[in-house]
Amino acid sequence: MNISEHTSKFIQEAKRRGYGENTIKNYVSNLNSFFAWTTKDHPKNINEDDIKSYLGRFSEPNTQRSHHGAIKLFYEICLNQKEKFKWIPYAKKSEKLPIVLSVSEVQDMFSVCKNLKHKAILAILYSCGLRVSELINLKWEHLDRKRGVINILQAKGKKDRQVPFPLQLQKVLEDYWREYKTAGYIFAGQKEDQYTARSVGEVVKQLAKKAGIEKRVYSHLMRHNSFTHLLEAGIDLSIIQKIAGHSSPKTTQIYTHISHNLISTVFNPLSNIF
Repeated sequence: MNISEHTSKFIQEAKRRGYGENTIKNYVSNLNSFFAWTTKDHPKNINEDDIKSYLGRFSEPNTQRSHHGAIKLFYEICLNQKEKFKWIPYAKKSEKLPIVLSVSEVQDMFSVCKNLKHKAILAILYSCGLRVSELINLKWEHLDRKRGVINILQAKGKKDRQVPFPLQLQKVLEDYWREYKTAGYIFAGQKEDQYTARSVGEVVKQLAKKAGIEKRVYSHLMRHNSFTHLLEAGIDLSIIQKIAGHSSPKTTQIYTHISHNLISTVFNPLSNIF
């Protein structure tokens, strides 16, 4: 099978239909895995049982769903074989709640951070709840100090939105700019114009380690920390939904399940006993 021919066709058609770069990248990775697994000479010759056998290799439901979505989209937009998946339902989604940090744990991460660039990265992730892709695509021109907002352009789902740009964050970025004086992208790499998602992940991971935090800390967790702490501070869920850029309020409601303020204050029947 000529794998590159099929993935190239998929990339071309997915771009034409407006799928995001990161989404396409993830889909192609899953397609490469699928095509490398099969012994058939062409995707048209892969039947439903073959697809089910491949998906059954993944014990984690969400991983299976990810591969399922990529393969299904390929057959829809490249081969016009949508019916092939009529009797292949998605695995039931695994609902895993993130283990968020407390406010004091986030404070500890800032306390051990002595690098202005790393501090600015952490501050934006936590203050604005940005995805890593949104952070590394930020440019100075996206900051609106007069209105106190940051414009997030063409983010996930090709949607624009605005997030708060508080005075505290403005001060952090002023200090950062005086030392680094980047142009264009706010965060630049050592050899490239744009910082990488992997580098952001390492910054967050190392700061958590230095702060002595034993929980698993990763860059996207800062987004969960931000919205959970906003909810615990009394910010309305509909406002958080707008800041997060969620299309559905159901997505934002996850934070009601992990907010310790909501959970720890629930009446406990044991109080009737002791």
